[in-house]
Amino acid sequence: MDTRAYSGRTLILELVGIVLALLFLVPFYFVIVNSVKSFGDLLVNSANLPKSLHFENYSRVWEITQFPKVFLNSLIVTVASNVGLVVISSMAAYRMVRVPNRLNKLLLLAFVSAMVIPFQSVMIPLVRVADWLNLMDSIPGLVICYFGFGVSLNLFLYHGFVKSIPVEVEESAVVDGCSPFGVFWRIVFPLLKPMTVTVVLLNSLWIWNDFLLPLLILASPELRTIPLATYSFFGQYTKQWDLALAGLVLSVTPIVLFFLALQRHIIEGITAGSVKG
Repeated sequence: MDTRAYSGRTLILELVGIVLALLFLVPFYFVIVNSVKSFGDLLVNSANLPKSLHFENYSRVWEITQFPKVFLNSLIVTVASNVGLVVISSMAAYRMVRVPNRLNKLLLLAFVSAMVIPFQSVMIPLVRVADWLNLMDSIPGLVICYFGFGVSLNLFLYHGFVKSIPVEVEESAVVDGCSPFGVFWRIVFPLLKPMTVTVVLLNSLWIWNDFLLPLLILASPELRTIPLATYSFFGQYTKQWDLALAGLVLSVTPIVLFFLALQRHIIEGITAGSVKG
């Protein structure tokens, strides 16, 4: 019976899944193939394999965008934002779970409600507040803005995961003389590792590829992140698709490798936080 079920319905579902996976990989094919074409060859037929490989596209992008510099800017923004979001969100979620008073419940509701507010509706107020606080055109200012926009989802994920941690573990540490901060950093935070990896991965995918918020905050060319540098290939009258696609390959490669290394922790972290026990 099991063999018959596999050879029928299960096999069809697997084939459908393979076809869907291949469809999702089509954009990667177009990006990679066209990144090594000449501009004329790309315009003639973007779906064909290249007649000749033009790897000089990558060297030109490396020089034009000053890739090491913009890569470092993106790395600093991503790492600093992740560190702040993990510290703020994990501590806030722990406090809200362990002290479930009316104020903490109201704060949790406010953070969860903020997740449904579209970014476009707060762009203008954000720029005015950032200018008032002297956060414009600075990487620390951009990082602080990411704190504000990312803490809601991070806190929500941590909140569900903290519920699965037994209180008895913390009580034993308190009996042994551990301070409240010691209980969190020495006992609770290490147990949050699956969710921390999930949060860091989701934040990195968002922040590394984000275009709109850096465009609003950063103005100086030397502070550009990778998406802003790639956008320089699109002008009012011309679009350098060959260089833009090569720049896109350079920009997504680090984050794709990072995702492939840690993607198994996403399901583990989210499912572990969904069950209390």
